[in-house]
Order: sequence, then structure tokens, then C-alpha cells
Amino acid sequence: MDPAHRAVLRKLRAELCSQLLVSESILPVLFQEGVLTHAHVEDIESEPTDTRKSQKLLDILPNRGPGAFPAFMRSLADFSWIRDRLLHELQAEPEPRTAGSCHLSDSVLQRVLSDQELCRLSFRIGAEWEVVLKDLGLSAEAVFRCRSDHSLSTQAAALSGLVLWRRSGGRSATARRLLESLTAAGVHESVLEEVLARPNS
Repeated sequence: MDPAHRAVLRKLRAELCSQLLVSESILPVLFQEGVLTHAHVEDIESEPTDTRKSQKLLDILPNRGPGAFPAFMRSLADFSWIRDRLLHELQAEPEPRTAGSCHLSDSVLQRVLSDQELCRLSFRIGAEWEVVLKDLGLSAEAVFRCRSDHSLSTQAAALSGLVLWRRSGGRSATARRLLESLTAAGVHESVLEEVLARPNS
């Protein structure tokens, strides 16, 4: 999925989850167009509430290829106000910054993130957490263990993996290295900037 589309879905996630009813019209369209598999649909439908179903869908969509967002937009025929909101945000979205334009100072990029900073980041990386952790060097087995140990919470699984990476990486587990993996996974650098801009309490 295009980074701009990922960013918009992330930005409007709470709004989308509170308003969408995915079962009746959205899932059938995405299944018909090949964006979702039968297993995806069953996984989403197994969630107990409409909000949780929408959250699960938004976790899956970014990893379903470049056609996922256009298909999602087409599936919103019964939610035209949401489609218009997404289009408005896309038009207002600033052009992605070029490599090397990060606003973080060298001193910040060279330091190791605190527990609080890793926790804040785990709330923001969303469905890309596994891609990020694997790019950071965690094995597929370690990522699977994080997912299994925290099957009810993507945020907790992501945090567990980030802490494991920091522990194994030591002084080399810097913000700069993390930024490289976030960028490779399509997570905008502003996510890390926001995490590091907030003072630890």
C-alpha cells in the first residue's frame, strides 16, 4: 500500500472504527476483488463488536498490496461521507519528505529509546509492527513468540518485540536504526518524531 494511503488510514483510524459497519457491504467487496481471503473474512467476523471488526480490517489492509486502498474506497458505497473524508485528507496530505529530511537531531538519533518511548511507539506502528521488527533483525521465531504471547493485543506484541530488540541490540539499538526500519516498512518518519518529541514523565 502507498505510504500516503497508510498514513491516512492511520490518522483516521479511530473515526473509521467508530463509524464503519464492515460486515454487510465492505467485506463482500474486498473479498470479491481479491483483497481479502476467506481466512481474513472469518478472522474479522470472529471479532465480537463492529468496532473490533473494523480495527481488524484496518490492521490487515495495509499489507494487502497496492490495490487494497482503491478497493477499500470502492467498498464505501454506503459510507459516502467517510469516502469523502478520506479523499479530503489525501488531498490535504503534505508531500512526503525526501530521505535525509528528518527533523530529529543527530544527538537524538544516536540515543537508545526509553521504556516510555517504546511504549508510545508501539501504539502508533499498527499492522506494520512485524515488518518493522523483522527489519530490525528479530527472527521469525521471536516475532511469532511475541504474537503468540500477546494474541489479544497488537500493541503489547509490538512493545514486547521492541523491548527484545533493544535488549539484544544494546547501544546499537538507536533511534536512527529504528527510523531506518520504520521507513522500510512504510511508516512515516513523523511517527517517530512525535514519539521522541514528548518528554518522558
